[in-house]
Amino acid sequence: MNPAQGEQGRREGAASQAARDRVPRVDPYGFERPEDFDYASYEEFFSTYLVILTRRAIKWSKLLKGSSSVQKSMRVKRYIRKGVPLEHRARIWMGVSGAQAQMEQNPGYYHRLLQGERNDSLEEAIRTDMDRTFPDNVKFRKTSDPCLQKTLYNVLLAYGHHNRGVGYCQGMNFIAGYLILITKNEEESFWLLDALVGRILPDYYSPAMLGLKTDQEVLGELVRMKIPAVADLMEGHGVLWTLVVSRWFICLFIDILPVETVLRIWDCLFNEGSKIIFRVALTLIKQHQAFILEATSFPDICDKFKQITKGNFVTECHTFMQKIFSEPGSLSMTTITKLRESCRARLLTQGFQDGPLRRKVFKMVVLR
Repeated sequence: MNPAQGEQGRREGAASQAARDRVPRVDPYGFERPEDFDYASYEEFFSTYLVILTRRAIKWSKLLKGSSSVQKSMRVKRYIRKGVPLEHRARIWMGVSGAQAQMEQNPGYYHRLLQGERNDSLEEAIRTDMDRTFPDNVKFRKTSDPCLQKTLYNVLLAYGHHNRGVGYCQGMNFIAGYLILITKNEEESFWLLDALVGRILPDYYSPAMLGLKTDQEVLGELVRMKIPAVADLMEGHGVLWTLVVSRWFICLFIDILPVETVLRIWDCLFNEGSKIIFRVALTLIKQHQAFILEATSFPDICDKFKQITKGNFVTECHTFMQKIFSEPGSLSMTTITKLRESCRARLLTQGFQDGPLRRKVFKMVVLR
């Protein structure tokens, strides 16, 4: 290394340390930043993003002024795609998802669920996952005051009683945890979980998980239509979509993408439905098509799919969200519905078995 390179390295190191000193080690949601976190890049991005957030907050405040509820509209859709400020997020999610209406139509229902008859197997399944839920989040640790584990337990228990066809499925703990961090309200988190599991995500968490398997097949069909070279690579090496995208779907990108990016995705998911998941998946694949196509083996492909969920592209959530609505091109619910029908029929014809998939997904979620 020549002296000039050495000096540049020292300057970069000093800049990185300065950024590390300025950026809090724990993010606004309680997550500890990982050891390899790029503080300098994040600080550079967030200084620009903060200006956008401030501008959006002013617009949202004007839109919501004097209104007790949020209704779906083209204007609201446009605003949501551009970002929902944290202080308005719970209210927007509750309004556009239908959760607010459900809560108002069923006063006292959530608390009655918690006081209902006991289900030992349900309680044990939920309790087993408490310490596995966000070990890197200070708000979910038993030493924190208050500890959100009790809140999480209540939400999952109530939902298990409410939707006996689903009960409890690993992956739901992470989703409910995120809802609690945003709403800071047990009952609202319960009704938002019901909106996701009961309406927005068709059969993702049922014992058969047929909806999850169907949508992974649908993604494969969409990739074949829009990014055929990647589809050919997957097929040529015998890589099933289940192996590379199960966690994307079952955890709705939690622990896959950065927190702020996940929340921006959820803003649109609550308003526009499950097609948003396909837009995100297709954008990740299309943006990194050349990189994925460098893979020469089964393990190499799996590794590439892990790597494409990291880096500046996914951290810079505002640009990323603009990309998901342009990169994949046209993607209507009509197209998705037709693909779902054909993929589901094919799975059922092939004698799809539910048990092995649910156990496999459990391992993917927990042993991540």
